[in-house]
Amino acid sequence: MAIAEFTIIPIGTATTSLSAYVADLHKELEKHTDIKFEMTPMGTILEGPLDRLFEVVRAVHEVPFLQGAQRVSTSIKIDDRRDKQASMAQKMHSVAERLN
Repeated sequence: MAIAEFTIIPIGTATTSLSAYVADLHKELEKHTDIKFEMTPMGTILEGPLDRLFEVVRAVHEVPFLQGAQRVSTSIKIDDRRDKQASMAQKMHSVAERLN
């Protein structure tokens, strides 16, 4: 299981506000029920098989174009751990244990 974080930035839009784009990205993510996701103020984190994560990022990358954006910049970070199971929850739990 891999974890990926991505940020999608539509460029050349009529406004500096991106909340309408983010809302539509969220709607697209909800269609992919086999992938866990968590939106943050600065990006979105996905959890699932690596091939599926690439497919989902590709699908959400297309969303701003459907809204009229002429250019989209997408950044992706991937944590693909293969020595043991990893998840978003496990990573947070590991840090919380060290804080206590």
